[in-house]
Amino acid sequence: MDSVIAGLIDFVGAHRGWAFWIALVFAAAETTAFLSILIPSTAILVGVGAFVATGELSFLPIFLGAAIGAVLGSTFSWFLGLIYGERILGMWPLRHHPDLVRQATLTFAKWGPLAILMGHFFGPLRPVAFLMCGIALMPFWRFQLYNVVGAAGWAYVIPKFGEVGGIIIGWLWNFLFGA
Repeated sequence: MDSVIAGLIDFVGAHRGWAFWIALVFAAAETTAFLSILIPSTAILVGVGAFVATGELSFLPIFLGAAIGAVLGSTFSWFLGLIYGERILGMWPLRHHPDLVRQATLTFAKWGPLAILMGHFFGPLRPVAFLMCGIALMPFWRFQLYNVVGAAGWAYVIPKFGEVGGIIIGWLWNFLFGA
């Protein structure tokens, strides 16, 4: 899996014009129920963010792509919850992870719409949090209010971690080796 992540990050470095689209696709995958369990999108977006530290990429296209992708993926998950209801919780792979379903249910019951914000930032909740909103018949526009804020916050923070990490590594390299 590490070689796939490294290959995608190298691809972005070689094809800067694709940064927006790659961020969009991987953010959508990260926030889509079922896909988020299978695809290591956060690691890819952190790695792509590191290119900002080197000056090879601008932060804005990565941020915009990731924000739009996160809204699209989580909205699709909301629709799945709305259409399939609680039946979806018994489907693969969620039926093999009752702990995730239980945690998301408890979080949603305790925090209500703030669980949407938490779902963007906490990986274990991500596959289920947006589904729960649809299952609970949360109105679309109310869901989107919290979803857009959470998606934008997440899309800013995740690549920014990569950028800051890249700056720190560059500073340490220059400090230790004077290059």
